[in-house]
Amino acid sequence: MAESGGQAKVETVVVEGNIADWITSVARELPADLLVMGTHGRSGFDRLMLGSVTEKMLRKTPCPMLTVPSGVTNAPAGRVPFTRIVCAVDFSPSSLKALECAESLAEEADARLRVVHVLEPASVFEPVAMGAGGAPPMNPHQAEAAWARLRETISKDARIYSQVTETVIVGKAYREILREAADHGSELILIGAHGGLLGSVAFGSTTHHVIREATCPVLSLRA
Repeated sequence: MAESGGQAKVETVVVEGNIADWITSVARELPADLLVMGTHGRSGFDRLMLGSVTEKMLRKTPCPMLTVPSGVTNAPAGRVPFTRIVCAVDFSPSSLKALECAESLAEEADARLRVVHVLEPASVFEPVAMGAGGAPPMNPHQAEAAWARLRETISKDARIYSQVTETVIVGKAYREILREAADHGSELILIGAHGGLLGSVAFGSTTHHVIREATCPVLSLRA
């Protein structure tokens, strides 16, 4: 069934079968530029599960995937919807693609773009001395190298046409990304879906944690 929604053509389809496989097939045939899916607003143990369809689509989708939490009630409807953006970068190919997309969105909207790199402790099972404010201490040499690489990675055009700030933080990646998004009132989080700390497809990966717990839309991109 075809419907007219403003200037956009909307097609509504009802099918039976494996939902994730069907959506993937349609996305490849179009080919789709973006896949949009809602996430369940759950708490407690249920929140540990993304939902089978969303989980599969995160692994299979051939295009960027935008997940929208059920609690989002003020989804922007304008042509340039996002003016406060957080992008997580671990320098993997997928995260660099996410940064490129974030820069493009920020330049179009003259938005505030916060680029975040998280230095994680080598192992969560090893004891770590805590620094000021209860945060793990940051290795100065490692931090400086990360700062330098982050500054080089952000394009000059992004700094000219948008409001870019960057930060290097030590801690658990998904927690720090979510904290940065909350502290800066982010309307969108961009993150790589594969590769590096942010891209493992294994259950419990940083990308999955961010999508599960974010209170704003999350755009995940594969390399």
